[in-house]
Amino acid sequence: MNITPCRAKWKGTMTDRQRFNAQMHYRPVDRCFNMEFGYWNENFTQWDIFVKSGIRNNEEADLFFNFDAIQYVGSKAWIWPPFERKVISQAGATKIIQNDEGLLAEVPSDGHDTIPHYIKSPVTTPQDWRRLKAERFRRDDPARKVDVAALVRQHPPTRDYPLGVHGGSMIGLIRNLLTFEGLAYACYDYPDMVEDMVETACLLTEDFLDQALGRIDFDFATGWEDICFKNGPIVSLDFFKNVVTPRYKRISRRLRAAGIDLWWTDCDGDVRPILPYLLEGGINCLFPFEVNSCCHPGELLTRYGQELRIMGGFDKMELGKGKAAIQAYMESLLPLVARGGYIPFCDHRCPPNVKVQDYLYYLDLKEQMFGMK
Repeated sequence: MNITPCRAKWKGTMTDRQRFNAQMHYRPVDRCFNMEFGYWNENFTQWDIFVKSGIRNNEEADLFFNFDAIQYVGSKAWIWPPFERKVISQAGATKIIQNDEGLLAEVPSDGHDTIPHYIKSPVTTPQDWRRLKAERFRRDDPARKVDVAALVRQHPPTRDYPLGVHGGSMIGLIRNLLTFEGLAYACYDYPDMVEDMVETACLLTEDFLDQALGRIDFDFATGWEDICFKNGPIVSLDFFKNVVTPRYKRISRRLRAAGIDLWWTDCDGDVRPILPYLLEGGINCLFPFEVNSCCHPGELLTRYGQELRIMGGFDKMELGKGKAAIQAYMESLLPLVARGGYIPFCDHRCPPNVKVQDYLYYLDLKEQMFGMK
């Protein structure tokens, strides 16, 4: 990809891989790992720095800002084959689409970023689940076979960047499939169905990991469990503890046997009620850690000590308030970066209301405070 960076890479004496592993394991580093989680789609059409430079997506933006390199290996550990994405109908400012999980959703016709309004899920009863499971959750589907040799060529042992492996989604993708409200009801109306969905997600992830682990030297595992909102998780704590956490433990045993002791999950909202069960299951890092629906990252890092790591946690609301607010919040993160186990970046994708000059100030300040002196 031919992208001309607009900034110099932060100076350093370690490779990105060495730095990431040292920082996330509370060991000395030359400087903080420098990364961001990305930007809303509107940023690429509204920020002049992106428009004038032809930057169209987050991958290109990472190269443009010359962030430290970090890569991930995904899996086909869910619906396969995906449903056809298509427009069902359109009327005025909205259209009805079918997404790749078979849900019907109402979205803006102009394509701007928003949370879709889901109208219909392909699964509302155990009968629906049995049919879909037989059609699109086959463990013996040839498409689920991993081309490990190709991955080894793509990510050789001599690489200088950290590499993550997908550790699955035991409940987040189920929430996607059933919808937020659908999952809340199904846990009470059809608990056996939901547990079978969790078990299926676990088995498909184990099948993937059994092919990939031991052949590639991964540095960490990733996950996606977007089941919390500002008042906590949509599922009960008993359900999470008794149904979800045991599956995490199965995945964790595989990861740790392969030498992977860092596992993050992406769960927005207030994760505090389920955090003890995430940790019990082996997930020991929160990403990208939303502040306003939870708390300042320092609160949890103080409470859990070196048992927990956090990536993210720079309050996007403060980022949009101008330079003074940016500096004040950045200063509140100084002791967290110094202690280790914490990498600061915008808590989720940076929204377009942040002024470009303020964002560049944020990047400059981050380098000034956390770069190599």
